[in-house]
Amino acid sequence: MRLLKRLSSLLSTYTAFFVILTAVVALFVPDMFAWVQRGCVASVLLGLIMLTMGCTLRTEDFRILLHRPLDICIGAVAQYTIMPLVAWSLSRIFQLDPYLSAGIILVGCCPGGVSSNIMSFLCHGDVAYSVGMTAVSTLLAPFVTPLLVWWLAGTSIEIDAWGMFRNILLITLLPVALGCMFNYLLGHRKNFQEIQSVMPGFSVLCLCCIVGGVIFQVYPQLMENGMSLLLLTLVVIFFHNGLGYLLGYLVAVLFGFDTPKRRTLSIEVGMQNAGMATVLARNFLATPAAIASNPMAVLSVIPCALSCAYHSISGTVLAGIFLRTDNNKTQTICHK
Repeated sequence: MRLLKRLSSLLSTYTAFFVILTAVVALFVPDMFAWVQRGCVASVLLGLIMLTMGCTLRTEDFRILLHRPLDICIGAVAQYTIMPLVAWSLSRIFQLDPYLSAGIILVGCCPGGVSSNIMSFLCHGDVAYSVGMTAVSTLLAPFVTPLLVWWLAGTSIEIDAWGMFRNILLITLLPVALGCMFNYLLGHRKNFQEIQSVMPGFSVLCLCCIVGGVIFQVYPQLMENGMSLLLLTLVVIFFHNGLGYLLGYLVAVLFGFDTPKRRTLSIEVGMQNAGMATVLARNFLATPAAIASNPMAVLSVIPCALSCAYHSISGTVLAGIFLRTDNNKTQTICHK
């Protein structure tokens, strides 16, 4: 168990590295991840990630919603307006293919992920606020995500909003609810606490498998379009993610939040659950039927998969910038 804990800590600390490594390996040996695209394997993997998230939530975390409803409401509104609208605007500015556009819009319409809680902790943000926002945005996802995707991308391609609603319920809310129940009933037991300690690493492994499966699926398109497609998508993701951080921080300033809350809101708005977006894109935008009808449909999963790695990298960098600001202030005070 001690070895598993160390491995889990290594995986969760260097999530971005392992996701990128998986993507590189998948580019050279794509068949290694063919199994992820079979049946509902990818959905099960995402469900396991959400189950581990639920196992980390306590009843105290949900009490935050009662004590700080206005702050949570401001954060949720900011997240579900800024990122979807920025994604839609960028898709128009860069004149993206409808399916590539749908992919980045889907990323913007997804809730926050567990990684944002970790980044808030690392940069001395308001972790309780971060957990509360993640919980609320995840609970709202089955209702808000399909509607926003249908509204912003449905004019370009066909969106099954009802199917997406049911799928999000099944692969997010149900596993999170089960995880919360397990934590409530078993959280006091030492054996369960031992299992909880290795869950972050397990989540990273599941995420890596999802990304590897996506690379296998889009491999023909990547080989056909080469670096141009990859660079275009990365540029769009860069602006989408960066503007999310900036506008989230500005919203916090506008409402008079203190520094820890400003950092948390910035991270919560900018970092999305790209793993969920990846699975939803595969299940509803890049289905075998859609690809058979239009091979370009596979492009919808590319922004989602790349965002998995990029958000982890940028979140780590932003947390480091916030920490450096604290260190510089401390040094200035000491010199005075």
